[in-house]
Amino acid sequence: MIESLPHGTTLVAATCDQGVVLAGDRRATAGSMISKRDVQKVFRSDEYSAIGIAGTASIGLDFIRLFQVELEHYEKMEGRTLSLEGKANRLASMIRGNLMLAMQGLVVVPLFAGYDEEAGYGRIFSYDVAGGPYEEYRFHSIGSGSVFARGAMKKLYTDGMSIRDAVLACVQSLYDAADDDSATGGPDLTRRIFPVVATVTADGYRRLSDAEAEEYSRQVVQSRLSSPDGPTAPLRSGN
Repeated sequence: MIESLPHGTTLVAATCDQGVVLAGDRRATAGSMISKRDVQKVFRSDEYSAIGIAGTASIGLDFIRLFQVELEHYEKMEGRTLSLEGKANRLASMIRGNLMLAMQGLVVVPLFAGYDEEAGYGRIFSYDVAGGPYEEYRFHSIGSGSVFARGAMKKLYTDGMSIRDAVLACVQSLYDAADDDSATGGPDLTRRIFPVVATVTADGYRRLSDAEAEEYSRQVVQSRLSSPDGPTAPLRSGN
């Protein structure tokens, strides 16, 4: 029964010189079947943060809606927003409240990212089924294809990279995840289905348009025609 429910998979986040990038593939699976090709896994949680979900899709979407409402309610009642750490901790409490369902197989694990207005830089938080949160540095990935996405990011990530380079690195890493993980969907040029990519900077949350996501995806696909395994990181001599 649980295997027949749609599950979302791979998400990747990376900090950059102006904030943070969060991206997710579009595939949802039910057991060995593709249940949906164009599911959205990355959302705006408030003006300065974004959230992505992996796991049981229906419960994850409820989590996101509730989290959005709670952040909005706090801002209206207090006249200010929660700190980024406060948002991360509130999300941890919500995940912990789902522990009984998670133990029965209805697992939801989010990836939370945002711009810390006080510190002036982007931050990433991951979770386990019992809550967390755990702050991640530079980049992180969750979901079934995460091990391949993180491996790609190790080659591609550099400190202080631009937003454009960070977005491209995230799309490249999702492509690598889809190349090795059947539950992760790569860019679908025929159906025009591309990753959902969002940035969070001092100017706030912004989801890339479909045209922008397509531009990055086509750039990656085109480069893979001549280099199927993707870009490499050159070895540097210690001399």
